[in-house]
Amino acid sequence: MNIQRYMIKDTDETVLKKLDADETGSFRTREEAEEEMQQLKVRLAELQDILFAQKEHAVLVILQGMDSSGKDGTVKHIFSGINPQGFMVTSFKKPSLEETAHDFLWRVHQKTPPKGYISAFNRSHYEEVLVPRVHGSLNDEDTKRRFRQIRQFEEMLADEGTTIIKLFLHISKEKQLEKIEERLHDPKKHWKFDINDLQERQYWDEYQKAYEDIFQSSSADKAPWYWIPSNHRWYRNYLALSIVVKTLEKLDLSYPKLNTPTPNISELISPRH
Repeated sequence: MNIQRYMIKDTDETVLKKLDADETGSFRTREEAEEEMQQLKVRLAELQDILFAQKEHAVLVILQGMDSSGKDGTVKHIFSGINPQGFMVTSFKKPSLEETAHDFLWRVHQKTPPKGYISAFNRSHYEEVLVPRVHGSLNDEDTKRRFRQIRQFEEMLADEGTTIIKLFLHISKEKQLEKIEERLHDPKKHWKFDINDLQERQYWDEYQKAYEDIFQSSSADKAPWYWIPSNHRWYRNYLALSIVVKTLEKLDLSYPKLNTPTPNISELISPRH
């Protein structure tokens, strides 16, 4: 798996119209990918164990995407096999009164992972240059300022030992409607249905443009964006997991060594006279 093919480069070109949300890579069916998926889950658990023991690196996985693109499902499937002691997930909703009384990065910074941990953000600080922009409450000057602050924020995190992986879950407009209708008609998924998802579909083109601006303004070497074809849940999960595993494999991970001479166990447990 060459994850570089899914990295969104630092470019002024529009990309979303060129990306196929139906893509499944070299696989034709879910069954073909299943064995490799299981191997990747085992590998992620191994890497997380070392990361947690070493406590020299932190990993932040940011998930963004249109409504119903599968952010919850991606977190559930790719992180289901790791040690929960070393994993945190935060879902960012509408800011509270306390949060809006601070700068827009305040609530986000509090949830970034300490060294040794993996954190997943279901939505993130990028909502603050997305929703207000689409609905006209953020002008161009303020948008540029926020992008500058986001770049500086992420650069600071990276310099302090946090590896940032940003995943854009790319779903087609037709598939989104199919998933919204599925939530409406399946009693087990009623809890996921939100009328606002249908209302926001009116702004589909505006959201696509806003995401293009996000990619052009914030895909950097220290914090790259990857696009994840998401019309097929199984390939979305497989590719997101592959990117996380391959990124972790690039870190200098190793179990810490004893910082004292190896004790003589027999002497320690022998009874005193």
